Amino acid sequence: MARITIGKPADKARLLHTLVLGFSGDPMARWASPDAATYLDRRLEFFDAFGGAAFEHDSAFVADDGAAVATWLPPGVAPDGALMAAIMDEQTPASRKAEMDALFEQMEQFHLKEPHWYLPLIAADPAYRGRGLGTALMEAAIARIDADGRPAYLESSNPRNIPLYQRFGFEIIGEIQAGTSPVLTPMARPGRA
Repeated sequence: MARITIGKPADKARLLHTLVLGFSGDPMARWASPDAATYLDRRLEFFDAFGGAAFEHDSAFVADDGAAVATWLPPGVAPDGALMAAIMDEQTPASRKAEMDALFEQMEQFHLKEPHWYLPLIAADPAYRGRGLGTALMEAAIARIDADGRPAYLESSNPRNIPLYQRFGFEIIGEIQAGTSPVLTPMARPGRA
């Protein structure tokens, strides 16, 4: 059984590395940054802008001291979209920039408008995959989300992960795709009373 803890701000730099490794084979991350050196260059900064605020809000769930991490943003907390866009503009191949802009626009259209929990990032270090860490992270987060009673939202960037989210009550609410991009799958989970 995985040991789940809450990541603290002092842990953030170390734990963001788990996410960088975990997303190194992700279809969307690598479509946006197909060159390995480019992917690694500012990915820590990008992931910090995307989900790093979870560390300041006691909503970064950590399995087995960093083998896997999930950054949940509570209601009212959002990613740093301006910094994310600047990094993606720098790192995305010129031929894909219009498609990336279209993806971000579509993501905004699906994002829930009511106060909700948002999962920007969940990943395991590839050395620890297949040990049920994603399930353990989701169980811990869903218990907290249900205690709050609010809905939850995510975009799955890897179709292999959709069944995991569905086991926790997330439903597919559309499809996000532009040009040559892989499909992002927006998923929502109603609030529990």
